[in-house]
Amino acid sequence: MKLIKNPEQFHCWEHYAAELPVEYHQSLEEGLAIEPYKELFDAATKLPDGEFKEEIADAISKLVLELPIRDGYEYNEPSDLEGIKSLRNLELLKDSKPSVALEKKIEGAWYGRIAGCLLGKPVEGLWTKTLTALLKSSNNFPMTRYILSTDVNREELAKIGLDPWHLTSDWYIDKIRCAPADDDTNYTVMAQLMIERYGINFTPKNVLEAWMDYQPKNAYCTAERVAYMNFLKSYVPPYTAYHKNPYREWIGAQIRGDYYGYVANNAEVGAELAWRDASISHIKNGIYGEMLVSAMLAYAKSSENILDVIYAGLSQIPSTSRLYAQAMEMIDGYKNGMTKDEAFAKIHARYNNEFSNDWCHTISNALIVVASLLYGEGDFGKSICMAVETGFDTDCNGATVGSIVGMIYGIDNIGKEWTDPLGGVLETQILGHDKSTIDALVKKTLEHIQWFK
Repeated sequence: MKLIKNPEQFHCWEHYAAELPVEYHQSLEEGLAIEPYKELFDAATKLPDGEFKEEIADAISKLVLELPIRDGYEYNEPSDLEGIKSLRNLELLKDSKPSVALEKKIEGAWYGRIAGCLLGKPVEGLWTKTLTALLKSSNNFPMTRYILSTDVNREELAKIGLDPWHLTSDWYIDKIRCAPADDDTNYTVMAQLMIERYGINFTPKNVLEAWMDYQPKNAYCTAERVAYMNFLKSYVPPYTAYHKNPYREWIGAQIRGDYYGYVANNAEVGAELAWRDASISHIKNGIYGEMLVSAMLAYAKSSENILDVIYAGLSQIPSTSRLYAQAMEMIDGYKNGMTKDEAFAKIHARYNNEFSNDWCHTISNALIVVASLLYGEGDFGKSICMAVETGFDTDCNGATVGSIVGMIYGIDNIGKEWTDPLGGVLETQILGHDKSTIDALVKKTLEHIQWFK
């Protein structure tokens, strides 16, 4: 009897053939010499779903792995740790001294991440034009507050062409008693559990082992789902990140780096811990995004200067990368008088938020984080609202910006209007750890910090 594969039984993240257009676009951005194969990608994409299309896609995946970098490509983007370290601009890293107590910083980072996630979650997945219309219809544009259930008027949504299928009561602050579970906070808690289990010398393989133990397959998305499935098929890091993974530079790793920054004793250590985590599912800029965030947070424990914090993060990624170049361009524009509106318009001009690759890519969202930090000027609410109202991956960017601003200035800089709705409790989807008090998470973080001294 012949066994027939039926890809329709699985999410598109689990069968490579469904994402051939994303693969082509991703390869083109990476500088691979893939243009001569455009017709092959187009023809394979048009094939009916089924086993034959999967076999063609398998052959294409092998082709992609063998392609050289095209002549004239201006970036040098290694994925190995030593290669990354060799291309850093360490002159960006400044000396610093803390003036805010460490415990207040760690508490600010945890509450900031959770609050920023909660702000962006109800509108995750909306295109910017629809998001703006929704916010305007509820007198919350520019954003100044959380979204309420009363803001979501079904008739008004119909007028602006919004199908509110995912705008559920789970995330409205007038309908919750604590912070609901989300992948942006699941990973932060899971990193804490993983370090508790394996210690400071954990390996990329340890991270995947923790993934297997703490969450089922369906808790993982895009690159993480691919890495999870690859590990089950006996691939080991870093091959779990390379094999049939069109999402290898998407935002997934960037949302996983916070805890490593919370516990690391300096930016370089934070970046290295993040590399161990990111390299199981991502390559190149996908890795750099996590290293950037973790390094920023590690440095922010001893700094209250936003620009120095951003520079500290950039000092740990290749100065020859797309992420570095575009972030420095954003900073230069800020220094030269570019307005907030001009900065965000520039991101939208470069990246199409209605195309999945751009909406979920590391660089587009990292630029939103950098811009929100710069133009938020240390105001917690202003910063996270900026990160969410512009669109793209709203809960991810709100969480990352909230975490960094919370770490820089501490819990006392975060208004009660942002922290009270959390009820001091965070839910997760982690097996055996479905609910934790935020105070307990802070306490354990302070214990882990001592391990890195």
